[in-house]
Amino acid sequence: QVQLVESGGGLVQAGGSLRLSCTASGRTFSSDAMGWFRQAPGKEREFVAAIYLRSIGTRYSDSVKGRFVISRGNAKDTVYLQMNNLKPEDTAVYFCAAGSTIAPSAFTSWGRGTQVTVSS
Repeated sequence: QVQLVESGGGLVQAGGSLRLSCTASGRTFSSDAMGWFRQAPGKEREFVAAIYLRSIGTRYSDSVKGRFVISRGNAKDTVYLQMNNLKPEDTAVYFCAAGSTIAPSAFTSWGRGTQVTVSS
């Protein structure tokens, strides 16, 4: 079992930036990738970005490509999501996830989420 804890959400104006953090604990050796998903009110959860923990490789959704950057921290099993040029449509609960690859269908462990609200 992998435990994931997110932090860094909040309220920001359109055009602003936020950085989300996620730290994994527990059976982290079973996960080779971590990522971020989001869910807006009334919508299904959608993939945002993912990164391999022990090799090179990232993946982004088209809606955030060029604005968001996912990275690994120096601390083991920590990932960040730097969100720039935020738009009101980025408003959602953001979930950290862990899985075997950076394919969106490969994530099986989830955090509880952190709220990001972008005002216009």
